[in-house]
Amino acid sequence: MDTIRHLRDSDQEDNIHVEVVTLGGGCFWCLAAVFAGLKGVANVESGYSGGTVPTPTYEQVCSGTTGHAEVVQVTYDPSIITLAELLQVYFSMHDPTTRNRQGADVGTQYRSVIFYHTSEQEETARKMIADLTADGLWNDPIVTEIKPLAVFYPAEAYHQEYYQQNPERPYCQTVIAPKLSTMREKYQEKFR
Repeated sequence: MDTIRHLRDSDQEDNIHVEVVTLGGGCFWCLAAVFAGLKGVANVESGYSGGTVPTPTYEQVCSGTTGHAEVVQVTYDPSIITLAELLQVYFSMHDPTTRNRQGADVGTQYRSVIFYHTSEQEETARKMIADLTADGLWNDPIVTEIKPLAVFYPAEAYHQEYYQQNPERPYCQTVIAPKLSTMREKYQEKFR
């Protein structure tokens, strides 16, 4: 959060514009690890969105009964990385054709979803899905939901920067590290 506070303070001085988008596509630990390494991304916060229970806990969300998705809220500078570029990486790091599932993670909390904050973000997301569909990259249709953000609930502190804090954990080594390595190789110019 210090990064955001600093960025906001400098915004007033330098007239820098930042935007925020909220994305779900499986475990938020994976999403956060990849987005945190991108140039132009000022902050990534793991959390929950899209459900009906106020201030849900991780255990409640994992039960699949709250309707929330595990998401990351990405704060970025569009003069360095555009939403379209963020979405290119997003659609490369998860399977947008599997409903309520990413790999071994199964349940509505792992759904592919874009919670937009502005009508421009909605338009960009819909265009991206239309373009990807036209390109025929997947055999199955893209099932990514596109919805306006209603409420974002930050996840518990131990979920924030999980990969950076726990690189030796088995899940980090077997799931996150290979995904991060693949994304770094594919999008070298976009990573710090």
